[in-house]
Amino acid sequence: MNFKLLVASCLTAGLAGVSAGNAYAKVDAAQAAELNGPKLTCMGAERAGSKDGVAEYTGKYFGTWPGLKKPYGYDPGPFADEKPLFTITAQNMAQYQDKLTEGEKALLKQYPDSYRMNIYPSHRDFRFADWVCDTVKKNAVTSEVIHNGLGITGISGAIPFPFPKSGLEAIWNIINPHRAWTEKAVCDIADVYSNGSIAWGRNKFMTMNPGNNPNERGSFQDKINAYFYTGYLLPERDKGFVAVGLQPNDFTNDATQSWQYQPGIRRVRQAPEVGFDYPVPPAGLRTVDDDYVFNGSPERYTWKLVGKKEIYVPYDNFKINDPSLKYSELIKPNVINPDYERYELHRVWIVEGTLKDGVRHIYHKRRLYADEDTWMALWADNYDARGQLWRVAYVNYFYSQESKTFHRGASLYNDLTAKAYEAGYLVNERGSDWWRINIPLTPAMFSPGAAARGGH
Repeated sequence: MNFKLLVASCLTAGLAGVSAGNAYAKVDAAQAAELNGPKLTCMGAERAGSKDGVAEYTGKYFGTWPGLKKPYGYDPGPFADEKPLFTITAQNMAQYQDKLTEGEKALLKQYPDSYRMNIYPSHRDFRFADWVCDTVKKNAVTSEVIHNGLGITGISGAIPFPFPKSGLEAIWNIINPHRAWTEKAVCDIADVYSNGSIAWGRNKFMTMNPGNNPNERGSFQDKINAYFYTGYLLPERDKGFVAVGLQPNDFTNDATQSWQYQPGIRRVRQAPEVGFDYPVPPAGLRTVDDDYVFNGSPERYTWKLVGKKEIYVPYDNFKINDPSLKYSELIKPNVINPDYERYELHRVWIVEGTLKDGVRHIYHKRRLYADEDTWMALWADNYDARGQLWRVAYVNYFYSQESKTFHRGASLYNDLTAKAYEAGYLVNERGSDWWRINIPLTPAMFSPGAAARGGH
């Protein structure tokens, strides 16, 4: 499809059709046949590189790479010996501003002596499993947005809309990229305040997304999208608190549900609404739907597909998850130590959500940046009701040999007003409790009974 025509149609289409309860037209077979062809990858991304430095797609690595020594756990990755091409700072940012997010610019301006972006060569060398590509091609001709935008049809385990025509189709891709089936770790959390003090949290953490099971195919109309388990080990005041729950695929008649074991009363109770802008402990520096920079129901926003653009984004971030890296080296005032972060030039889809009239959320506008190769959202700029940029979130993904797809590493939530940040999903000092991915888990491990057992 001609990209300029695609973007023009996205800008004018808005939510017409879905707001009236109608589904968008499906892609025809001829267009779907372009997937995994000479011009497009199986995700619908452009294979070609760009004159400014976006790499050509190779997809030469699947589940392994030269020098890989073990089937799971930390590895420095195939690009460990590379040096930065250059560094973007507050002093030279004007030279690169057309390839920066507003959040990146704000961090550079607010923390000129702390935040910088080390730019490395761009790589697009990791590919998906054949079944993932086959699923995308099937979804291209069958998937639809239904139920006034609250649900979709199609086969789970891969994005539903490789040729998105609207903001709603794009946000459903962001909600449902191909990623790990299960994940398990003990994760540290650092909340760093403007005075330099650090408050620490620690969670036993598990999720299971049945639709991403490599041995089974599901449907986006199956009831359960994901299960989650969080057991608090730190801070001491929260030790023994356990939350379990589930997130549905279709939000027409269902919502995210959670059951909590509270050690003070020694019982499990169903929690009130935990979706949307429910603050996440221990510090409330992020919301529940900030996870992966956006997740959950899209219902409170009007979504617009702005288009595709080349942006310097966090990418191929193996190093920041290194177990030899101590938190004293990584967690610094103002921002996480930028020497351990890697940025590359990539094409990203920009998707913008504006809060609908008559509903509430602490973010009035959200601008998301999703990788064209994976549809994983890498970055989010979140605005308050005054239209001021307030919070900036991003995820340092690395490619996992265990799940054969990209997996989240250290995730950053920067509050520009409070001049504080949270670094979550840290596993550097967790030893054998480092990420295990795509290991068998069961729904019973996420039940209210599991919460009670975990809290004792």
